[in-house]
Amino acid sequence: MCELLGMSANVPTDIVFSFTGLMQRGGRTGPHRDGWGIAFYEGRGLRLFQDPAASCESQVALLVQRYPIKSEVVIGHIRQANVGKVSLANTHPFVRELWGRNWCFAHNGQLADFNPRATFYRPVGDTDSEAAFCDLLNRVREAFPEPVDIEQVLPDLIAACADYRSKGVFNCLLSDGDWLFCYCTTKLAQITRRAPFGPARLKDVDVIVDFQAETTPNDVVTVIATEPLTDNENWTRYEPGQWSLWRRGECVSQGITE
Repeated sequence: MCELLGMSANVPTDIVFSFTGLMQRGGRTGPHRDGWGIAFYEGRGLRLFQDPAASCESQVALLVQRYPIKSEVVIGHIRQANVGKVSLANTHPFVRELWGRNWCFAHNGQLADFNPRATFYRPVGDTDSEAAFCDLLNRVREAFPEPVDIEQVLPDLIAACADYRSKGVFNCLLSDGDWLFCYCTTKLAQITRRAPFGPARLKDVDVIVDFQAETTPNDVVTVIATEPLTDNENWTRYEPGQWSLWRRGECVSQGITE
């Protein structure tokens, strides 16, 4: 399996702290050695860093840790290959354009007997994850040829995720830069940090950050991960079938599918 990392914030925020913890699980404290990637939204632009090497040894990962990019929406992923070879083409997150925006997607899990009909969007690599992303966007594009608000698309996203869940494990993060959508079938956890801020300590490496010194009283930052990244904070775990939609650090909609 793989691990996911997402962030939604109301101000441009760097994710170096959480990213540093996640990278340890890519071959040092965890088995996810088959590549990693992270995407930072900057307005409609998207900075994407990927490497098929183990994240704990990746020079590109070290670059990202030393270069605190500030963003309001981030999606990251470390891979343990199940379907598809270890290659750059199979490294998450995946990105496609829809309605003039960059849609970004990362998946944790494995789908059985999954062969969706290829229409407008087609996979570049050979993972079930990218195939699911392309199928999801094809569904949205066919249902809504012109841009609409995410609230109108939400029922279609949830229905598609429930379909994929019936074929295996489907934990995912999805965004267009404005919102962050999460769906859980087995493992996801989230924490929302707001004033009064305090110190946080990573589980996978000896690093502590005092967020009070790094933030303002108005900041709201939500971090979502497959497993909690800190050991001195209260993370909320998702239930199987639970989904949530985040905007500017706040949950704007949530529910559970059967």
